[in-house]
Amino acid sequence: MTDLRRCIGSAKFGIEAHEAPVTEFPVQPSQKDGLGRMCKPHWNAYTSALRNSALARKATEAGPEAAPEPIRAKRGRRKAPVAAEADAG
Repeated sequence: MTDLRRCIGSAKFGIEAHEAPVTEFPVQPSQKDGLGRMCKPHWNAYTSALRNSALARKATEAGPEAAPEPIRAKRGRRKAPVAAEADAG
């Protein structure tokens, strides 16, 4: 049986509080027990929602001509293209 821990969620961003396995929580050294208050998937959703909220707020403060930059999903690290070597012969 795995130990469960309460993920606090976020009412502001529609993230429901729930019970999750302890292994789903990130390490947070500043907390008494060394674990974060939200599970990893909800922490990622929360920080993305915070960023989107900040971008929207910034756009409204800047005026209608400034549009927020769209958020692109990270799909992995791309390697730099390798230059083709010229034949020496």
